[in-house]
Amino acid sequence: MTSTSTRTAAAVAGPVPALRYAFTIVARVDPYIPLMGRAAEQLELIPITGGHVSGELAGDVVAGGADWCTARADDAFQVEARYGIRTQDGHYVDVVNTGILRHLDGETGDSQHMGYFMTSPVFRTAAPELQWLTRSAFVGRARVFDGNTSIDVYEITA
Repeated sequence: MTSTSTRTAAAVAGPVPALRYAFTIVARVDPYIPLMGRAAEQLELIPITGGHVSGELAGDVVAGGADWCTARADDAFQVEARYGIRTQDGHYVDVVNTGILRHLDGETGDSQHMGYFMTSPVFRTAAPELQWLTRSAFVGRARVFDGNTSIDVYEITA
């Protein structure tokens, strides 16, 4: 690529988006339930039993959600969680959160000690004061520890 085409591509793409910390979700989870196993892959259901949310959004994680986690042949985990949040003001927020969990290069160990756990949460709510959740894209940096999954949620800004 020439320097002219590099400058043109940068001008078309625009500035690099930034991240703004919004809130943290800490979901309590029960041990996984095996659902299906084929060759080197297994599908597991991880019940979500409660938790809390703090930051710009504050409230409780509603018990009854779950995370469908596929342990893949390439040693990564593909996650898809569905659950709800009840805010301190009594509003309900529906959450669909997909992501990838894997070891960083050179890491070894179990799923609790994997260094790369990134998610793409999507939020739905009817609450007028929470529409900012439905009008932006978000990324989450997650960790697994002591029967909890913690996700620091960042809004992607232009």
